Parts: sequence; structure tokens; C-alpha cells
Amino acid sequence: MAEFFALLGAGWDTARFPLGAAACLIGGILCLIGTIGVLRFPDFYTRLHAASITDTSGAAMVLIGMALMAPNWIVLVKLFCIFIFLFLTGPTSTHAVANAAHVAGLQPRIGPAGQDEASGEARS
Repeated sequence: MAEFFALLGAGWDTARFPLGAAACLIGGILCLIGTIGVLRFPDFYTRLHAASITDTSGAAMVLIGMALMAPNWIVLVKLFCIFIFLFLTGPTSTHAVANAAHVAGLQPRIGPAGQDEASGEARS
């Protein structure tokens, strides 16, 4: 039984670095997709949604990847604390900014994309 656990531990040490690298890569791609969404979406609220969702999930994936590659437990605990902090403050700050914009009177864009608001005609 001890040999099985030794073999399992050796296999985990071999597999955790590629898994961690893949999780970091996925997190980076999610953050890049969020950046493209912020640049491409038409109004403040959809841009805010793109930034908050993808940055929270992208940062979580990067932190999970780094946790898989962590050399010891103290680094793992620190990464977990960072994850909890980002998980709590990211959505909270996004909600606060959206609420402030709504209270200030910023209206979301309504209607099909590519339509001019003043004339109601399609833009080219």
C-alpha cells in the first residue's frame, strides 16, 4: 500500500505543473477575452459586465494554476487568501460602480446594436 501512495505522489508531482500551466493559460485567455469585450461592447453596463465576469473568473483560474504549482503550503495559503479577497471584492465593487451609474442617471442602450439612437436608422 505504501508503494501505491509513493507512486501516486510521484505521478501527482509530474502532472501538477502541466495542469497548473494550463489553468494559468486559460485564466490569461479569459482576461484577454474580457479586455476585448470592454473594447467592443456598446455601453457602460455591458462593458462593466464583461470586465467583472471575465476578470473574476480569469484571476481565479490563474490563482488555481499557481496553487497547483505552489512549492509549499505557506504559498498555497497566501494564494487562497488572495483568491478569497478577489472573489469578495471584485463583484462587490462592480455592483457599487453599476449602482452609482444608475443613480447618476446613466441609461443602458436599448435596441438593436448598430442602430443610431437619434434617427432610428441603421448605421453603416
